Amino acid sequence: MSTVRTLATACAWLCAAASMPAAHAAPVRAASLPAAPKAEVIHWWTSGGESAAVKQVAQAYRNAGGVWIDTAIAGGDQSRAVTINRIVGGNPPTAAQFNTSKQFLDVIEAGMLNNVDGVARAQNWDQLLPMPIIDVIKVDGHYYAVPLNIHMQTWFWYSKAAFQKAGIAKEPASMQELFTALDKLKAAGIIPLAHGGQSWQETVLFSAILANMGGKELYLKAMRDRDQATLLSPAFRKVLLTFKRMKSYVDPGSPGRNWNDATAMVISGKAGLQVMGDWAKGEFTNARQVAGQHYGCMAGLNASTPYLIQGDVFVFPRTDDGQTVRAQNLLAKVVSQPDLQVDFSKLKGSIPVRTDVNAAELDLCAQKGIEIMKDRSRQAGVTEVYLTPDQNGAMQDVLTAYWNTNMPAEKAQKSIANALKY
Repeated sequence: MSTVRTLATACAWLCAAASMPAAHAAPVRAASLPAAPKAEVIHWWTSGGESAAVKQVAQAYRNAGGVWIDTAIAGGDQSRAVTINRIVGGNPPTAAQFNTSKQFLDVIEAGMLNNVDGVARAQNWDQLLPMPIIDVIKVDGHYYAVPLNIHMQTWFWYSKAAFQKAGIAKEPASMQELFTALDKLKAAGIIPLAHGGQSWQETVLFSAILANMGGKELYLKAMRDRDQATLLSPAFRKVLLTFKRMKSYVDPGSPGRNWNDATAMVISGKAGLQVMGDWAKGEFTNARQVAGQHYGCMAGLNASTPYLIQGDVFVFPRTDDGQTVRAQNLLAKVVSQPDLQVDFSKLKGSIPVRTDVNAAELDLCAQKGIEIMKDRSRQAGVTEVYLTPDQNGAMQDVLTAYWNTNMPAEKAQKSIANALKY
């Protein structure tokens, strides 16, 4: 009898609803619609330019009908650690930011990510994306990350006002000309090199010296091939000595400084030059400075310098929950759209990973990057593209110790070769 009464009650409710005016019946129809896809996204975009850029992604996701839940965690290492701990602990986010690197290879191999093959096939990623990016996001024939942009890690950023004050009339086009410019900045009472004394920033600076001195051949033999003869060669030792020489142009406040605080020194004219990825451009943009007017940018000291690319991707933790998969698929499609990639890159300082975008809206430095990317012979990955996190971390430790102590170059050279041996 209770079942009959329940059915009768339900019928009474339905009949009453059917007799209501349309305006009152609307909530019943709305209730039958599927819930909006909800995505909790972990990322480390917290500086001024980064924060403005990620808001573009969040708004594009909302415009597509999704609900964006922002979980920003300062610092890439901390953010990645939280993401991995939550995945392993059974409480994963919907999506998470990683760099275009081997940072998430272990998570893929553990079967903890959903692939995005559907989006990759629809957009022909095999032909569209640069090979250094494909090499890290495609594993065993499956794509496991959606690339949002391309960052080049070793740009030279300089203050136009500082260069003018120091009497530097043209951009340096060789290592010797670079040191001449640094000496002029020092003589003019300007901090020559704005540097954040953190281990990953020392690796960026070292990579710039290696790429500009050794070209693509030496760079790839050392970082991609981990060739012992190359790592123990006089040419590699010369790179290490030149890297250490840069220390004499850094101010005493450098240790522990964040990268964006170093960028602020160039923006204010307190420092002349910084070697940093093109995410630094987002800070110039946020400070309303214009490339070519207030600051200059050099992708390398000559036209053969390899363009060391990385970027940002979203990965999607493994789940069979239909609602979560809907949210993941929607975010993958949103992130892949050309207009969003342009809007994001304008604020982030990067360039779109897609080649079929309207680049006219991007600034002078981005235009330079896009033009260089057309030459595949100049494309190479950053160290994290070729090295495992353990290998990269071991090399980073050596470089930081060498930078901050009186370690002989020979010892640093042997230690790096040993760190990259296996």
